[in-house]
Amino acid sequence: MFAFSGGLLTCALLLGRLALNKYLPPLLGLRCVCQLCVNHTCETSSDGACWNSVMLIEGKEETVKSCLSPSEMKGQVFCYGSRNVSKRSCCFTDFCNNETLHLHPVAPEKPLEESGWSAPQLLLLVLVPGLLLCVGVLAAVFAVQSHRCAYMTHKQDPEEQLDDQMLVSSDKCLKDLIGDMSTSGSGSGLPLLVQRTIARTIVLQESIGKGRFGEVWRGKWRGEDVAVKIFSSRDERSWFREAEIYQTIMLRHENILGFIAADNKDSGSWTQLWLVSEYHEHGSLYDYLNRYTLPVEAMAVLALSVASGLAHLHMEIIGTQGKPAIAHRDLKSKNILVKKNGTAAIADLGLAVKHDSTTNTVDIPSNHRVGTKRYMAPEILDETINTQSFESFKRADIYSLGLVFWELARRCSVRGLHEDFQLPYYDLVPSDPTIEDMRKVVCEQKLRPSVPNQWQSCEALRVMGRLMRECWYANPSARLTALRVKKTVSQLSVTKEMKD
Repeated sequence: MFAFSGGLLTCALLLGRLALNKYLPPLLGLRCVCQLCVNHTCETSSDGACWNSVMLIEGKEETVKSCLSPSEMKGQVFCYGSRNVSKRSCCFTDFCNNETLHLHPVAPEKPLEESGWSAPQLLLLVLVPGLLLCVGVLAAVFAVQSHRCAYMTHKQDPEEQLDDQMLVSSDKCLKDLIGDMSTSGSGSGLPLLVQRTIARTIVLQESIGKGRFGEVWRGKWRGEDVAVKIFSSRDERSWFREAEIYQTIMLRHENILGFIAADNKDSGSWTQLWLVSEYHEHGSLYDYLNRYTLPVEAMAVLALSVASGLAHLHMEIIGTQGKPAIAHRDLKSKNILVKKNGTAAIADLGLAVKHDSTTNTVDIPSNHRVGTKRYMAPEILDETINTQSFESFKRADIYSLGLVFWELARRCSVRGLHEDFQLPYYDLVPSDPTIEDMRKVVCEQKLRPSVPNQWQSCEALRVMGRLMRECWYANPSARLTALRVKKTVSQLSVTKEMKD
């Protein structure tokens, strides 16, 4: 009933704003309180929202206030928190998020002097009934102890447990669910309730990686392996953004990591932000290249699949069930996973940007994270990139792709010869380079990773070397497109293994 009333109120507010917008100038958007913004104010379009959030972190309440764009409003589940440890709300009038939320509101204490009772009298008044109440509660607990399990089974909080069998048929495996999603027409992800059902019935097995966002675990769902990316509670924006990007209509592709579910898990003392995806036992391309050398055929398959995934991201699909063009902004070997069949899947879309072709605008996330310095294009390092142009972000991705190809080619074994695995610019900058370190090498000295002479003796490596140079030109407009790279690499696929 309360949810229905809240929905009516939300609709009424939205209709009110739409009515006002008919008579107000279009430049007047919705203004909200924003803690991290200049003048503590941010502005979104009239159909966006003001966001207010409080979360329990290490026993203390921490609040966040900001704006939500219309695209972020599509994930309405993110306006609501988990019981006891987080609370989020969205509102639709100027500065409506100015109030400070609290998880456990405390009623103001009334001074003893105003009550008309002395301290001993108040002590007796509270203590005696309290003792009697405790005795009664203990007796009741012992009386119903034998029925407790059955009672709890039938009286669970619906927020705490979802009926797995009711929402997800017992004969369905992850492949079936993802197949249903891909053939349903939208390709934008499983229904939210199904996502929450899956997430809340996963059993974590082992930690398989850590990063600046949090930690990655291998989990089990109905006996199947899944990857669970657990974001730190301070990185809620990154979790929200990545879940939003993964659920973009028609994004699903064999060379993009398969998204399964997003959920905010209430552990009882803190909120965990989960992103569940397909699990690939080989891990990242970075890990894979550290462990193995590659025959020419395997190198070509990996290069083609990475280029295919990036080409799909960059491509806009026109139509009712269309897909916006997306740029990755953090492409590197650690953000590419190697599948069991030897192909690759691009992952980690938390920094991705979307292009709205109808308004020719770029949806850039309000996120404190930046890309990886070692893989940054020259125009990002010297701050000459035009952030108003979506093509600029695509071209920066291509530069990073060239560096990934260089890592791949170094581990290609031809007649038993190959190079040790190294990161790009390993011989020119420190292991943890600064922006200034990279800018001096890439922009001022105009250096690029070295291409060994022995690559000239192998047709595939010669083609890869030429591709790299055409990907990391200093002039962004001279670089190849992802589709051109894909077509060139596909020409290397001449053996039976690659055709399969």
